Amino acid sequence: MFQAFHSERPPQPRTTATGVARETTADQVTVGLVGCIFAVSGPTAIMLAVGNQAGMAHSELASWLFGAFFINGLISLIMCWTYRQPIVFLWSIPGIVLVGPALEHLSFAEVLGAYYAAGAAMLILGLSGWVRRIMEAIPLPIVMGMVAGVFLQFGLDWIKAFSSAPVIAISMTTAFFASTAIPAVANRIPPLIIAIATGSLCVAGFGDGPAMAEMSFMLATPVFQVPAFSWQAILELVVPLMITVLAAQNSQGITVLTVAGHQPPINTITFICGIGSLATATVGTVSTCLTGPLSAILAGGGTAREGQYVAALIACIGAILFGLFAPFFTSLMLATPAEFISTLAGIALLTVLRGAFTAAFRGDFAMGGLIAFMLTVSDISLFNIGAPFWGLVFGLATSWLLERHDFDVRGPKASD
Repeated sequence: MFQAFHSERPPQPRTTATGVARETTADQVTVGLVGCIFAVSGPTAIMLAVGNQAGMAHSELASWLFGAFFINGLISLIMCWTYRQPIVFLWSIPGIVLVGPALEHLSFAEVLGAYYAAGAAMLILGLSGWVRRIMEAIPLPIVMGMVAGVFLQFGLDWIKAFSSAPVIAISMTTAFFASTAIPAVANRIPPLIIAIATGSLCVAGFGDGPAMAEMSFMLATPVFQVPAFSWQAILELVVPLMITVLAAQNSQGITVLTVAGHQPPINTITFICGIGSLATATVGTVSTCLTGPLSAILAGGGTAREGQYVAALIACIGAILFGLFAPFFTSLMLATPAEFISTLAGIALLTVLRGAFTAAFRGDFAMGGLIAFMLTVSDISLFNIGAPFWGLVFGLATSWLLERHDFDVRGPKASD
């Protein structure tokens, strides 16, 4: 089946529960928990903000979160188990941002129709094998310039936290660096766990934490939606949704995994994005995509490459539980100070951000990488398509004009 549809074969022998147990370490558990906390915090706030602005009912918002985390979490769990790589799918943040303005003049049923059309198109592209060839044609430094531009914001949010919540930011950062600098401590307790514990004590001590008594522990109830197909919605949303998923979101995750030493199954990932998008659309959720920043946390947390899928499995289980109990966990995460999350994400992505800058600017295609980086940081949007895509386009164009020799030296990529 895998060869017939240009999909990549999973590694052999197959993953077993015994193998997972053998490769589970304290570091893997820590990285998985950090990744889960990151995934369900800031992105959730963005989705809720768009939904509230569009006037969606609370039941519909809970249904969005159910699709985003429960359905995508199950898909990710299967992929991580099958390929033994941290291949985690969630939902497209640029995609949900696109949907906000569209809901001002389109019905939600029409937007759903665009979700289905985009999912079907990605499924076909994944089966065709074209996406892998396109990805291999883009020089890695240009993609890493775009990735560095995306991840830079997480680092800047961490630095800004020193001004808005100095006690939380200083205590967590000091705890992380101090424990990292002392091997006797770092070898026994992962520094990120120490940072989380320190930050939690600060939040609890200053009374900024969530009031547990006010939260109800209840299951999410998915609301199944009926789509309506209109040319206006399809023309406005399908191409931007596909580009944000394939060229902006997936390219980040694929590049991060590749740099970490993995061989991500690009065609299969695209196919799964199509399947996931069709499945999550049934409950009103925006298109499925491979995660970028979360992949960076899972693959760049200082853990052994062979066991990084274990951290991803833990993050997937957390996402599934979050989706099941979306009303409770959403209240919990939104009541947590934003500076706690931004500090945690910043220190978790430090190594990855350094690697992105190094890969983008240390050799060939450096000018293209720089243009990709600057355009991505600018956060411009043209034709409803976000800055990461334009970073790739103009970075590639710059290298083609000014660094043609680098293409000649690089030579053609061997196809599979």
